[in-house]
Amino acid sequence: MVVLAASILHKSGKVLVSRQFVDMTRMRIEGLLAAFPKLIGTGKQHTYVETENVRYVYQPMEALYLLLITNKQSNILEDLDTLRILSKLVPEYSDYFEESICKCAFDLIFAFDEVISLGHKENVTVAQVKQYCEMESHEEKLHRQMREDKIREAKDEMKRKANEIDKNKIIKNRGDNYKGGFGPLQSMGSGIFENSFNDTSISSSGTGSRLSSDVDSFSTKSKARPTSAATAPPKGLGMTLGKSKRTNQFLESLKAEGEVIVEDVRPTLGKSQAAAPPPTDPITLTVEEKLNVTLKRDGGVSNFDVQGSLCLQILNQEDGHVQVQVQTGENQGVSFKTHPNMNKELFANENILGLRDANRPFPTGQSGDAGIGLLKWRMQSTDEKMVPLIINCWPSSSGNQTYVNIEYEASSMFDLQNVVISVPLPALREAPSVNQIDGEWRYDPRNSILEWSVILIDNSNRSGSLEFVVPQADSSSFFPIAVRFMATNTFSNLKVTNIIPVKGGNPPKFSQRTQLITENYQVV
Repeated sequence: MVVLAASILHKSGKVLVSRQFVDMTRMRIEGLLAAFPKLIGTGKQHTYVETENVRYVYQPMEALYLLLITNKQSNILEDLDTLRILSKLVPEYSDYFEESICKCAFDLIFAFDEVISLGHKENVTVAQVKQYCEMESHEEKLHRQMREDKIREAKDEMKRKANEIDKNKIIKNRGDNYKGGFGPLQSMGSGIFENSFNDTSISSSGTGSRLSSDVDSFSTKSKARPTSAATAPPKGLGMTLGKSKRTNQFLESLKAEGEVIVEDVRPTLGKSQAAAPPPTDPITLTVEEKLNVTLKRDGGVSNFDVQGSLCLQILNQEDGHVQVQVQTGENQGVSFKTHPNMNKELFANENILGLRDANRPFPTGQSGDAGIGLLKWRMQSTDEKMVPLIINCWPSSSGNQTYVNIEYEASSMFDLQNVVISVPLPALREAPSVNQIDGEWRYDPRNSILEWSVILIDNSNRSGSLEFVVPQADSSSFFPIAVRFMATNTFSNLKVTNIIPVKGGNPPKFSQRTQLITENYQVV
């Protein structure tokens, strides 16, 4: 038996769904289906029609026809049995209406494929076909579960924030009721005066020591007997940070009543994330290089690009008439480019950065984080020896698990600080099992990332490794690997050697900041 096609037609001859099981042209199947309505007679009891080449086996379904097109050599009894199974499957997915059939066309085609394979009937039941078509997937269930967990976490976070805002409003309103109280203002006033005086550093003898003793005596007096200035709230002072005793008592009462109190603990910034301190010297110069590297997972460098800048920051206007003398390193691959307002010949001949108009001072003030750009440079290379940190990743499958070994090799040119290697992972139900690590690790379940951190890489640990185990996954799931770090020396090895006053006199005091940071560093 060979079934050429299974189709559903309207009694007017319109084809709604048709599935071919053998190779045939579109013109032929359209011709066979167009000829079928003309071959059906009226008042006949049989449910098949034969032509010179094919046989039509059909069954009426209200205003539709369920049709099988077979060759004439097929067994008509098996054709009728196939037609019977298909007629039971159609109402499982759709109603006997044209719109419903068209809407569920693909579901019907998938069901037809489970019954007929390459023109031959499969030994299946209606229940088995429905089970096969459900296509249950463990990965799909896991994905849906993770998505529902994220939605639930977002809703819980939203509720927590809303409750926190409402409770803060209640605390604020209660605090306003005690605004004229004596005790809280007394401690606040004395604390303000005490902190302001204790923070003052006086480094001299004689008068300095006498002033220090006066400060201590004043602080002691303010604690013993509050003055009117200490007890009065300072003007312009908004809400004070921290929790008062009344606030703590109110929170304790809420806890006693069964309320869940979530403490708002703000994480402190680490040294790598903290902003640079404001400049204190009259002149501050910042040397910064940004590193963009793309390494290949099988070895080699796809992209290596270093972009550096030298910025000047002057606090006082009287120090604006200066020139900056620098010393460049021996790296021949670095190409420098001065600011358009700089004297290019002076820099080319003497390595001095000065304005073309010597009578014009540099702008002063803290305009921006780094200051005024004086010099830029760039270096590109394909030499793997120039890469400060090389990452190798070796995933290997064993049974239903995947073992991942990652190692780093650091160049001796740099001591790297705050190194973080972020490895993407497939969707997991729980954290990966870490068997061995040089450093520390943290798993981010929301983004499915394993972060490997090393505080400092120097001569004592130029190489390190990490091994962890996850359920079986494709090796490409662990790429791209992102890397970030910083260093206190640069590729250009540029240094500021002197500040030259244009109008003579003693050179002003200056400081230099140098850092190398990663902008886009990854293994693909």
